[in-house]
Amino acid sequence: MLYYLHEMGRTATIPMRMLADVQGTLLRQPSNPLSYTALGRGFASMTSVFEDMTRRYQKPAFNLNTTVCDGQTVPVTETIVKRWPFGQLKRFVREADRRHDPQLLIAAPLSGHYATLVRATVEALLPDHDVYVTDWRDARMVPVTAGEFGLDDYADYIVDFLSDMGPNSHVLAICQAAVPALVATALMAEDAHPAAPRSIALMGAPIDCRIEPTIPDKLATDHDLAWFRRHMIHMVPPPYPGAMRSVYPGFMQLGGFMSMNLDRHIYAYWNLFKSIQSGDTEQVDRHRRFYDEYLAVMDLPAKFYLDTIERVFQKFHLARGCWTHRGRPVDTGAIRDTALFTIEGQNDDISSPGQTRAAHCLCPNIPDARREHFLQSGAGHYGIFSGRRWRSNIAPRLRDFIRAS
Repeated sequence: MLYYLHEMGRTATIPMRMLADVQGTLLRQPSNPLSYTALGRGFASMTSVFEDMTRRYQKPAFNLNTTVCDGQTVPVTETIVKRWPFGQLKRFVREADRRHDPQLLIAAPLSGHYATLVRATVEALLPDHDVYVTDWRDARMVPVTAGEFGLDDYADYIVDFLSDMGPNSHVLAICQAAVPALVATALMAEDAHPAAPRSIALMGAPIDCRIEPTIPDKLATDHDLAWFRRHMIHMVPPPYPGAMRSVYPGFMQLGGFMSMNLDRHIYAYWNLFKSIQSGDTEQVDRHRRFYDEYLAVMDLPAKFYLDTIERVFQKFHLARGCWTHRGRPVDTGAIRDTALFTIEGQNDDISSPGQTRAAHCLCPNIPDARREHFLQSGAGHYGIFSGRRWRSNIAPRLRDFIRAS
């Protein structure tokens, strides 16, 4: 019922958004004398902010059309290597003779945002790697006939994508994606799979949420699984292709994101209002670049969401060594030939320092010479895979680790 009410509310705001857009356009016209007054600029700013806050943000594009290889700018083309109902394997093909660059699969988190959340990650790694990305699909767009999608399916997708990429590939798993990526690596190691990755890097990952629990960790343990099923799972309404599918709606996930730093978001929109009013287009563009990505959210399959809550955040199956994949026990100790790199942010308030590093304890048979840990000082959760610290400190270390693996 909540999803239906949300859609009704969103539909009800359409006439108001249209009216605000018309009013804003008129107030910004140079031929309108009000456009030169403080009152006119103030009303024009309000209409723009209202439109920004009430519209539905569509899936952003990667827009990575070029990169620099050996000092030369070369074109980049996005191609789809393989499609599955809940996601696809996307490759960024560089028009350069870099055939010896390592193949790298970036496992993007399935946590409410689209895979474009890792755009800056891809951009920094493109010059020196043949980059692939798991591009997840909004669950409200997947017909119920496609079946369910859970954590085991995520691990299967990783195995399948690596199989298509072939031997000697590498994996970078970000945030919650690190759990199924590590499981997939263990399964491939146990099976002596020829496409088992040469290295796996885990970033800001909830490998062991018992270590210094964060606010999201505590929320997961404050309620039982039935509470999450009752309050967080809703049915997709028509006319979406996924109508009648049970999901964790993106708008609820976004509400949780924003509530963690509500004062910061209020301040950001107040600054947007002032920037539009003063004509500071650079600041307006900076705000919109961030929020066009941040506010674009997708629905998660209910099974995947509940699996993650129960197995990762409540029962700590991986950390306790009792993870099973479709009933099969998973032994992370089987990982011997895959190098391991863990990366954490000092100020990460989603996966606190220590939670990712715990992967080393779970993989005791990897030689010390093929494992590494890095703690980035001053970095929060998003700062370890985007922004200045990512570009200048972390990406070069990751590149060197991959080449040494």
